[in-house]
Amino acid sequence: MIPRFIFTPDEKAQLLSLLEQSRLSPYKNYPEFSQEIRNLHHLVPPRFVKECQDISHERASHQQKIHVIRNCPLDPVIPDLDPEDPVTDKHLKKNRFISEAFLELFAQLTVTPLLSYETRNKGDFFTDVIAIKKYSGQLTGFSDSELVFHNDRTAHKVRADYITLLGMRCPDDDLIYTGYIDGADIIKNLEPAHIEYLRQPHFFTVFDVFSRDMNKQLSTSGKHPILSNAHSIRYLDTMTCVAPEAPLEARDAFIAFKNAMTRSQCKRHRILTGDLLTFANQDGLHNREKIDVLNPESASSRWLLKTYAFKDTDTAESFRPFWSENRAGCVID
Repeated sequence: MIPRFIFTPDEKAQLLSLLEQSRLSPYKNYPEFSQEIRNLHHLVPPRFVKECQDISHERASHQQKIHVIRNCPLDPVIPDLDPEDPVTDKHLKKNRFISEAFLELFAQLTVTPLLSYETRNKGDFFTDVIAIKKYSGQLTGFSDSELVFHNDRTAHKVRADYITLLGMRCPDDDLIYTGYIDGADIIKNLEPAHIEYLRQPHFFTVFDVFSRDMNKQLSTSGKHPILSNAHSIRYLDTMTCVAPEAPLEARDAFIAFKNAMTRSQCKRHRILTGDLLTFANQDGLHNREKIDVLNPESASSRWLLKTYAFKDTDTAESFRPFWSENRAGCVID
C-alpha cells in the first residue's frame, strides 16, 4: 500500500522532541502516562492532527478501513530482545518510551481508547508482535511463522475494533507482508441464504496457543455467528469451526464463506521500520505472509509494537463490566 501520510523530517523532529519529554513508563503507570500525552495535544504538528481527523472520518463513513503512515518517530535506541522471553527483556532494557507515546497520541487523536487484557503481558496496553522461541512454527502472532486470515482475539468476548502496528525493527532484506480483506467485500461474494446462516450462532473458535498459555481456563469460545452488524466478522481460519449440532445449511454457508474470502480483494502492506499500519479488526480479516525471507535469523527479530483500541469512548464504556479491578480499558479474558 502507498502511505497516505509521510512525516517530513522537520515534523518528525518536532514530534520526537515533544514526545521525548515524557519520562513516565506506560508499563508502570499507564493512566498518568496517557494524561501526560494528552497535555501535549496543542503542540502536535497541525498536519498530523488533521490526518488523524481524516482517518476517523473515513472509518466512521466506511470509506477506508486500513491506513499507513510513514517515517514515524521512534525511540533512538531499539534494543535487541531475548527470543526466549522478549517481553521481560523489553521491560529490563527499554527505558525510553517515545514509540509508546506516539501510539498513545495516535489513539487519542483518533478518539479510539486503548484496550488491554489482564492475562496478557500483565495488562500492558502496548504489546510486542515478535517471535518467541517456544512458539516457533505455531499459529500465533508471537511466532516466526506465517499467519492465516483472522481477527485478533477471535475467541474472546471483548475484541478490539482497531489494531495499530508500529514498525520498531523490520529487516530490509525480508519481504514480509500484512494482508487485509474488507468484510464488506466478503459479504458481496456471498448469497443471501448463506449470509442468513452465517449470522446465526452455529460456530465456535478454538483459542490460540498463546492465549491458552496465558490463561489455562481457556479452550474454546461459546457458539457465535461469523457475521454481525453490517459487515463485521468473527473468524480465525483453521480454528473457527461449525458446531457439531449445526444444520447442514450452516456447513454449506461456512464453505461459501471460505470461498468468498478467496474471491475478495486483498490489500497488502510491507511494514518498514517507522511505518504505522492501522486497520479495522472486526470489520475485516488480516494475515501475515512471508513472501521471501533471505535471512531467517534477522526475520525472527522483526518487532512490531501493537495496540488494541475500541472504536470510540462509548464502546469502551460499554465494556466496563469486564474491566479488571476497575482499571479502565484492561479487560478480564
